[in-house]
Amino acid sequence: MSRRAYAIIIAAFFTVSIAYSIRYGYGMLLPEMLPALDISKTQAGTIFAIYFVVYTVFTPVMGSLSDLYNYRFILTVFTAILGLGALLMTSVTGFAQASLFFPLAALGHAACWAPVASLVQKWVPNEKRGMMLSFVSIGIGLGIPVWGTLLPFIVAASGWRAGWLAMGSFAVVVALMNFILVRNPVGFREQMVSVRERAKFILTIYKALLKDKRFWIVGTAYLLVGFNVLVPFTFLPVYAREALHFDYATSTRFVSLIAFFGIAGQLTLGPWSDRMGRVNVLMLCGAIMGIACLGMSFSPNKWWLYGMTSFFGLAYGAVWPVYAAAASDFFPSNQTGSVVGLWTVFLGLGSIVSPVVCGWTIDITGVYTWAFILGLASGLASTLCLARTRAHETYRD
Repeated sequence: MSRRAYAIIIAAFFTVSIAYSIRYGYGMLLPEMLPALDISKTQAGTIFAIYFVVYTVFTPVMGSLSDLYNYRFILTVFTAILGLGALLMTSVTGFAQASLFFPLAALGHAACWAPVASLVQKWVPNEKRGMMLSFVSIGIGLGIPVWGTLLPFIVAASGWRAGWLAMGSFAVVVALMNFILVRNPVGFREQMVSVRERAKFILTIYKALLKDKRFWIVGTAYLLVGFNVLVPFTFLPVYAREALHFDYATSTRFVSLIAFFGIAGQLTLGPWSDRMGRVNVLMLCGAIMGIACLGMSFSPNKWWLYGMTSFFGLAYGAVWPVYAAAASDFFPSNQTGSVVGLWTVFLGLGSIVSPVVCGWTIDITGVYTWAFILGLASGLASTLCLARTRAHETYRD
């Protein structure tokens, strides 16, 4: 590979790493933010839900724009917007401001996956695409534990606002890195087609997908997974801090554990899906994530919670690449981008509803048990939903 290809991969690694770290850094900083801002659990969940509304709406848009316009411009500007949103979180004084500033980070994040994955694939040889994309994805699994380790020290020294300042500043550095390292692929401009032609092609694919039962079945399962994942990522640190009375550093460590064991899940369950079948592994992941949520809600000590969190992380890490790979099992290869893009809308809907509903149950009941039981229900429901795909033949090019 060329030096420029390696530069693109490095930029991609840090871009996805800081994007997902800022997203899930919200849950890690939430135990300290709640008393300082005097907001309820429902309001805390609503802030996260608004983030996912923006992310869900703009992710398909950014994916299309990356095919039409300058990759360097998009990744530089929107990574900077991601950082700006995090930096503005240092000044929030209540629910309203947080509801405006954190979704700005979501707008930036919307350009930090689909365009990145597309650019990497266009710069590396066909035989190395899978390996290079896996390396880029590991940036997510490493970034979250790193910030999960750093944030307790930063918060202890300077408060939770300094945590947002650190992450936002790093995002701005990554934006500068993108400006320096990122270049469009060779022949990019010559390959462009008009917006009208592209829109017509995409609409044709969408119409066909919306008539296919398999698309709706797997999409619904994806929605349920989105609901499940946001239960621990939003409320596990707060649960550990308030209900189990762990110190702040220990409480944030659970999110880092999910991400760390997610790497192990990517490296084991992901390849296993090639032999055992994508649907089988996704059903297993849904069951594991659901059972782990139930186990979290009945934790007698921190070691039990460590175990349940690690168990959850194994499935969490595998579920995303396996869902993406499943698209080509059911649909032609020239439609997989559109399939994954539309499935992301399902994922976003689950992610929007989850923190609000779970936060509401905590406020109403005064306990976290029902939120984690909803995590159990959504995980098992995704497994049952996927079982229906066995009645349909998978697609083969």
